[in-house]
Amino acid sequence: MNETQIRQSIIDACLAMNASGINQGTSGNISVRHGEGLLITPTSVPYGDLRPEDIMFLRMDGSFDGPNRPSSEWRFHRDIMRERPDVNAIVHAHPTFCTTIAILEKPIPPIHYMIAVAGGHDIRCAPYATFGTEELSRFAVEALQDRKACLLAHHGMIAVGDTLDRAMWLAVEVEALARQYHGCLQIGEPPLLSEDEIQNVISHMANYGHQKKSAAA
Repeated sequence: MNETQIRQSIIDACLAMNASGINQGTSGNISVRHGEGLLITPTSVPYGDLRPEDIMFLRMDGSFDGPNRPSSEWRFHRDIMRERPDVNAIVHAHPTFCTTIAILEKPIPPIHYMIAVAGGHDIRCAPYATFGTEELSRFAVEALQDRKACLLAHHGMIAVGDTLDRAMWLAVEVEALARQYHGCLQIGEPPLLSEDEIQNVISHMANYGHQKKSAAA
């Protein structure tokens, strides 16, 4: 894809994110690695109004090009990509069930073997910090160590991938797991799969998930 197509793919993903119900309004944000930086959604612009030229180019030093300001969460997008060369796309959203579990400051434990798609035996919940801060970015990077998704306490969730398509797919899967865990908690604490079993599942799932090519550059 050329740069304009990458920018449009980010807009399409934003619209799909809201249409699927995993985000509301402009509370979420999406980025794709590009060149020596990343392309990221601007702050406070309704997704339906976005044009390719509205997507911001953010350099790793925090400077940016574009007609607006980058997402208020640009720090953790930048810092995750700086720390994780395997990550080419990041989806941040406020899905109802992920956010509910995050308000409880709970991780999502191994209630189902699909937890393995996030890279480990649980989906961690990063401690709370004010949105847009260096502290929140640090907590997010730590929660994503050896993982592809995390919750943010009293905030929402992050899913990452080697492509935008896979990051979007993972975001939907994590919300499904959060919904299942929420349902279990209405009855009581659920039994959990062992770490050994989750590692066994991970070994069988190296290429599991959506295989569609994405815009990551």
